Amino acid sequence: MRILGIDPGLKNTGWGIISYNHNTLSYISSGVISTNAKDTDSYRLAYIDKHLHFIMQKWAIDHAVVEETFVNKNPKSTLKLGQARGVALVAPAREGIPVSEYAATLVKKTIVGTGHASKDQINLMVKTLLPKAGTLKSDEADALAIAITHAHHGHLENMIQKVVKSV
Repeated sequence: MRILGIDPGLKNTGWGIISYNHNTLSYISSGVISTNAKDTDSYRLAYIDKHLHFIMQKWAIDHAVVEETFVNKNPKSTLKLGQARGVALVAPAREGIPVSEYAATLVKKTIVGTGHASKDQINLMVKTLLPKAGTLKSDEADALAIAITHAHHGHLENMIQKVVKSV
């Protein structure tokens, strides 16, 4: 199964793809979609959408995972993050790709062992778990961490959905 992790942001949207097969994780690809702050928000969101579409088509994604929104002190920043997150949720859904969401604290706890891990700790552990990933930008590491979290927790989600459908 190929899992696309997405760390949404209007300025930088991190993405990372892993393969998960019989409890084995493999790094496939990752990057950051960076938008131009001089462009309108609508154009920036469309730019993110276009690039996510290309990534999903190129890498034949089976499942997408997006980090849940946390609340900033700045309402304007929270709104912009929410808009980018909306694109990250809709883009794979439009392609017929299932989308899951995980809280940042669960991602940190899964990857590092504590829900209050720093970005440096996340980056270090992602590189340890996926040595072929090489040097990663913070947004890439976060996206790969989200994908790894789904690899570890997603099978439970799938089992629950199967049970609910059979009832």
